[in-house]
Amino acid sequence: MIELANITKRFGNYPALHGIDLSIRPGEFIALLGPSGSGKTTLLRIIAGLEYQDSGEVRLDGEDVSSRKVAERGVGFVFQHYALFRHMTVANNVAFGLTVRRAKNRLAHRDIRARADELLRLVQLDGLGDRYPAQLSGGQRQRVALARALAVEPKLLLLDEPFGALDAQVRKDLRRALRDLHGQMGLTSVFVTHDQEEALELADRVVVMNQGRIEQIGTPDEIYTAPATPFVSHFVGETNLLPAALFGRGDGDLHVRPHEIAIVANDAPADGSTRAEVHVANRFRKGPQWRIEGRLAINGRLIEIDCEPGQAVPAPGETILIRPATARNFPA
Repeated sequence: MIELANITKRFGNYPALHGIDLSIRPGEFIALLGPSGSGKTTLLRIIAGLEYQDSGEVRLDGEDVSSRKVAERGVGFVFQHYALFRHMTVANNVAFGLTVRRAKNRLAHRDIRARADELLRLVQLDGLGDRYPAQLSGGQRQRVALARALAVEPKLLLLDEPFGALDAQVRKDLRRALRDLHGQMGLTSVFVTHDQEEALELADRVVVMNQGRIEQIGTPDEIYTAPATPFVSHFVGETNLLPAALFGRGDGDLHVRPHEIAIVANDAPADGSTRAEVHVANRFRKGPQWRIEGRLAINGRLIEIDCEPGQAVPAPGETILIRPATARNFPA
């Protein structure tokens, strides 16, 4: 169990974290999700012992480890930019954490190499142990970094945007590999990302952060379908803002996903409180669906609507009627 209790951190006059409370259960995969400057990497580094909080406690299995150094916390850390030793072979990079242990805890040389080879097989790089990092692709180098972090058998695996520098297909492959490893090895993992797709795909629970505070903690489904704040609604997924009064639902704006907007037939019975006019400006293919872009006739606000396969797709220049099938309204 990892517990963060009232963690605060400032960098000079800049408040990076405000009273963060978070509990992580053994075996969980947690994603810290938020924009740049939200505090997610600072929080990860505090968990690791690479930064120290100004106040509050970091507890591992009930013990306060706030004053312990990185090597004393039993964590493995994977960075975005690999941080591999260029002069070392792949196998020696993986084995590095084992070779620098104190003599009484150090494995025999042959056992260290066997452990490195085992981990390279686990991350699907078997047979590449004698190569150097420069001879590998970016995705392969990140797999080496992951294997190196796992070599010391960490209690906790921490990952700081490890796939940010890779192309989309490589990121997808590595996400799958990471999720498989997490399950196979019974790891507890904390993953920092600004990519909502990564967070929703990988995590058991997502911690959405903004300006040094936690906006919401929940399962991927809870975060997406029941955002707790306007920030979460906008940051996770796509959201339209529709005037609530236009649909007889009070004041302010309704937050509606593109797939939650229904197109109403023009010959449907008139009901001004439940539908609105949209002038279609553009349409384009988005996977199996068509995405419609238009503007509300009442105020010119941009609206995005998803049409299901088989549904008639309005053309640019048409005027359509819409209503929200599902919507969220946050109190002012």
